[in-house]
Parts: sequence; C-alpha cells; structure tokens
Amino acid sequence: MSKANSMSRSASAALGIAGGLIAGVIFKQTWRLIARDDDTPDAGDLERSWAEVLIAATLQGAISGAVKAALNRGYLLHSQHDDEVE
Repeated sequence: MSKANSMSRSASAALGIAGGLIAGVIFKQTWRLIARDDDTPDAGDLERSWAEVLIAATLQGAISGAVKAALNRGYLLHSQHDDEVE
C-alpha cells in the first residue's frame, strides 16, 4: 500500500476540517484585498455579476486545493520521517 493510500481516516478527517477552516480564512482575506469588499460572493448572490461570482469561486477552489495539498503532503512527509526514525 502506498503512503498516499495509508492516511488514516481520522487523520484525513482532521486535515479536511482544518484545511477547510484555513482555506476559508485565507480566501476571505484574499478577497478583501482584491475586491476591497468584506462580503464574499457566492452563486446564490444574484446582486453580483457572473464574472465576480465565477472569479470568486475559482479563487476559492484554487486556495482550497493548495491548502489541501500542503496539509496532505506535510502529513505524509511527517509520517515518512517518523517511519524512518523507528
């Protein structure tokens, strides 16, 4: 079994929750800097333009993906290091 498939369910769940929280904070701060607006748009916000909603969704997805990749890779590298120490 590869390291990528050996992540425990509890670790995966914890990383998912932490990653979602971290990504949400980063996205809100990034949107505040880019749009100079505290309110982040979502698909149901009919007062926002298509462009604004799609740009926000793309940015949010990119940030979420990057945070998830960073957390998973960090966990796997840490696990690999622990296996080498034993």
